[in-house]
Amino acid sequence: MPDGYIVLPSDTFQNFALLRSILKEGGEAGIAKAVAYGKRAKLYPLAKADNPPQTTYVDVANVLFDSTIPYDLRFFQSLDRIVQSEPWLERDRVMIDLLKSIGIEKGKPFNPDAKTKRILDEAAREAHAWLDIKYQAGYSPAFFAGTNWALPVSQAAVEGQSDGYAKRDIYPVDDRAVAYSIAFIGIKHLGAGQYYLMSMKDGQGRLLDGKRSYHLRFPPNVPVTQYWSVTAYDRDTHAFIRDVPSQSRSSQNPDLKKNADGSVDIYFGPKAPAGKESNWVPTSAKGKFEVMLRFYAPQKALFDKSWKLDNIEETK
Repeated sequence: MPDGYIVLPSDTFQNFALLRSILKEGGEAGIAKAVAYGKRAKLYPLAKADNPPQTTYVDVANVLFDSTIPYDLRFFQSLDRIVQSEPWLERDRVMIDLLKSIGIEKGKPFNPDAKTKRILDEAAREAHAWLDIKYQAGYSPAFFAGTNWALPVSQAAVEGQSDGYAKRDIYPVDDRAVAYSIAFIGIKHLGAGQYYLMSMKDGQGRLLDGKRSYHLRFPPNVPVTQYWSVTAYDRDTHAFIRDVPSQSRSSQNPDLKKNADGSVDIYFGPKAPAGKESNWVPTSAKGKFEVMLRFYAPQKALFDKSWKLDNIEETK
């Protein structure tokens, strides 16, 4: 390892890095500062460190990138690309012979016949249904007693992601599958710089319906050093709801309206309540949705529950 560098080892050949710029202020000015700061990051081969080439920056703000998981034959085609291009991790070598049985083998083309394609399509749909059942069951225990807010990932999965599944007597692959099906990412130090809570039901235990309108009140003094945000996701894909003007509201939004006591009312629904547009998170009448809360630089009051959030409630 070269001296003077912070080394981030990788188990794979292909990589990406996510750099998140925490805005000090909202609006166009805050975004411009964040972009300028992000462009201070340069990417080049270490061999060219003495004379680094120009880094190319591409603005993809208005580019549609579909990152949803395809629960059909395309999933296996994608898996084959990974098998062909990446080394086997020690923890996953158990899958080598299993994948051979469906035609995925390193160094060989994946060409399933028509019958196998139908079987794999059905298998993917069944896996999707199974993951959804596991996902719903994962909302226990509640983070705030008597509410539907929870971290929908098992403690075993959180620990496994943190230590590289070092414990020899536990390997929560099912829980890991649920985590990646909803979040597409594993957080190694959950709670240190950020914390997440999710809900898919209202206070009456009913699934959140995009056709209906809902209300959520944030009590004053949200325990964060940086900011909090609330985002609505498509219940089926766990991705952003498409064809809506925005996906979230946060304490960084300069037009966010606060109540006299410092609390904040957030509204969900296909239409904004009159006069509440600045505090509105749009939903789609075409399906169900779920809500994620993000707490950046969370403080003690979140974890000792001295600050508590109530359920999302339907409004009439």
